Amino acid sequence: MTIVGVPAGWPATEEEARAVQDELRGRVVLDEPGPPPGTGRVTGVDVAYDDGLDLVAAAAVVLDAATLDVVAEATAVGRVSFPYVPGLLAFREIPTVRAALDRLPCPPGLVVCDGYGLAHPRRFGLASHLGVLTDLPTVGVAKNPFTFTYDDPGPARGSSAPLLAGAEEVGRALRTRDGVKPVFVSVGHRVSLGNALAHTLALTPRFRLPETTRRADALCRRALREAAQGLTGDGAQDSTTRQAPTS
Repeated sequence: MTIVGVPAGWPATEEEARAVQDELRGRVVLDEPGPPPGTGRVTGVDVAYDDGLDLVAAAAVVLDAATLDVVAEATAVGRVSFPYVPGLLAFREIPTVRAALDRLPCPPGLVVCDGYGLAHPRRFGLASHLGVLTDLPTVGVAKNPFTFTYDDPGPARGSSAPLLAGAEEVGRALRTRDGVKPVFVSVGHRVSLGNALAHTLALTPRFRLPETTRRADALCRRALREAAQGLTGDGAQDSTTRQAPTS
């Protein structure tokens, strides 16, 4: 098993990480619509951690956007590359996520992240960070609103309401199932907010969360279990596996 290492020159302190965010944030592209929903390929990425073994596993699952059938998938396992700091979680995940994307046998198309893009205190969450580094169109679809406020959308699927930082709209709360808690969609890179919402609805025909996220979540958890078992030889009974927080 190959363990992805921490890249040379990767930020090691909060100050360094925030300086990188400040540098890269200006490269986010907000004036492109992105690929039309239901066309081409769409890829979900997600990560899971084993705190005891200092491991992070990433998965990338490519779906046919029209049928939602799996086209390809890849995983990578790496060392956790940054301490846990709210607002800087991308620095813990991106090296391993990029390794998983690089192992795909086909272009990923639109990438959907289980986290945030512009809906981030520094307007540069995982989806934006990953998009800038790869120049892929990216969207963030999160399970909770982080630090932002919103009015409850209407009860019908497809209803949405602005996700607000004060008076600034940073994304939308989107109802993907009738009467079910919304998800929180924000632009990452090279996609409009309207298209991000349309893609999210196209990816949620049956469940609250996008199929991209559901499949990537299952795959990264399996990859982490297998990696832990390979390192410990006993199923990693003394380690703790958890889903990564989103940011």
